[in-house]
Amino acid sequence: MRKALMVCLSAYSLLLLSSCQTMESATSLATQIGREAGVISASQADSLRKTTKAVSRSVEEFTPEQEYYIGRAVGAVVLGKYPAYDRRAVNEYVNVIGQSLAQASDLPAIFGGYHFLVLDSNDINAFATPSGLIFVTRGLLRCCRNEDALAAVLAHEIGHIQLRHGMQAIEKARMTEALTTIAAEGAKTFGSREVAALTETFGGTISDITGAMINKGYARSSEYAADLAAIALLRRVGYNPNGLAEMLAVMKKNIRVGGLDFAKTHPAPDDRLAEIQKKQPAYTAVSAPAPRQARFSKALGNI
Repeated sequence: MRKALMVCLSAYSLLLLSSCQTMESATSLATQIGREAGVISASQADSLRKTTKAVSRSVEEFTPEQEYYIGRAVGAVVLGKYPAYDRRAVNEYVNVIGQSLAQASDLPAIFGGYHFLVLDSNDINAFATPSGLIFVTRGLLRCCRNEDALAAVLAHEIGHIQLRHGMQAIEKARMTEALTTIAAEGAKTFGSREVAALTETFGGTISDITGAMINKGYARSSEYAADLAAIALLRRVGYNPNGLAEMLAVMKKNIRVGGLDFAKTHPAPDDRLAEIQKKQPAYTAVSAPAPRQARFSKALGNI
């Protein structure tokens, strides 16, 4: 009897990786076998069905509206850690550049639109939420020597949004936790406590994203992909893509090894530069037109 339960639960766990419809079928099969073997009660069968619904949430496509509200919650966490920089002219300038880039990106229209905000922190960092909120610290702005470099910073964060790196942090992490819980509990039975644990696991979407953004960072491949997306966007708008390389070179001199900013959450600048150079023609220094450099210096000269 115990063996029958183990077999049906193992099959059930594997099928979790498939569609929601397949998972529901797997649940029916598992509960049927378990009931026939006399190892699953009616209440336990109901618990399995509830578990399926909880796990299904991780593989469903989030709607744009859902992503918007998730992103707003993530933004609130960021602002709880870093205060906003209260200089209207600076934020307006960053928004003008950011909106110009966003509208030319591969994802110009999102629920709620794009919004850019400078954070009053000397840390070198930037964050992008799934809802289109993009934050950049004063410390990172100081690593920009021209508008092309600033555009590169914002384009990189837009790249994270259009590639859905924040939402991917939810979907992968939560599925792993769910399967781990199922495997651990598979030798027992699923009671209300285990179902509650799984449901709570799928309710932590905010901590997944903020953990990736602020504490752990995205995968190196995601950072490289955002850099490549930024380069393509910079070319499309008319900025020099080498602004990204120049910003990284300045950042390299300013980041603190073992610090809590970019050094912790991003690949080393040298590694990113090496990846960029694989896709870029020979480097040429950025030569910004005089009016562009003048407006940059006026807006960010005293940042």
